[in-house]
Amino acid sequence: MISEPEMTGDFAPTDSREVMNGFGSEPAGESGKHRPWLWALGGAVMATALWAGAFFLYGLGDRRPDVHGYRLDKNPCPSLRLKSLGAAIGPREKADTGPRLLNHAALDQARCFISLRPTGAVDQPGKGWSINYGVGVTVALHKESDPGAEFEALRRVTDTGIDPEAKLETVPNLGERAYLLTGDDGSSELRVREGGAVFSLNLYVFTQYMGDGSHEQPADDEPEVPKASVYHSAMISDMRDLMATLKH
Repeated sequence: MISEPEMTGDFAPTDSREVMNGFGSEPAGESGKHRPWLWALGGAVMATALWAGAFFLYGLGDRRPDVHGYRLDKNPCPSLRLKSLGAAIGPREKADTGPRLLNHAALDQARCFISLRPTGAVDQPGKGWSINYGVGVTVALHKESDPGAEFEALRRVTDTGIDPEAKLETVPNLGERAYLLTGDDGSSELRVREGGAVFSLNLYVFTQYMGDGSHEQPADDEPEVPKASVYHSAMISDMRDLMATLKH
């Protein structure tokens, strides 16, 4: 049996400016070759279905889980701070829109999808390939059933399905249990559980071809996608910040 490595190194927060915008719509003229947001959204729906199925499978139980003072009184997405990722990559782009908050007797949940603009990037329609960064954040407060068993069972379920080959690392001193899941598609996900509170922060790095509307084929000089693993420290720092802002 192969044990999971434990994260090592200094994960101190990174100084940066606060970013206050959100995820906007896709610019006109983009080719459809690389659009991970479509399967990311589909994966979020699949993950939600799996959580719901596990909820009914395990039942309510005898004790309500402790959410450790976390609260979702309002949608946190518009004011979500991503200071470390913002400093390492770039600020948020357009505002996150749409209903993203669920309040229910059994579950409170918020979901955010945010696009980051790399520092120095400018709008250049028809200028070929670009490297894009997106962040997905989910907060779920389970008030009736303990999510511990599901959290462990779903730790290798990604946006694209079950990935037994993904690198899974344990992050120390973060909640009761925390994992970093790194795929070979330029994405990383940080998952944290503290009692009935479950947090997830996904970082997507992908290429996109910006056409000029003439239906030409993308050029062959597609840039190499940077490894999301270089931003793990920033992800952990922003997760700590998110958890602190939701605790009362």
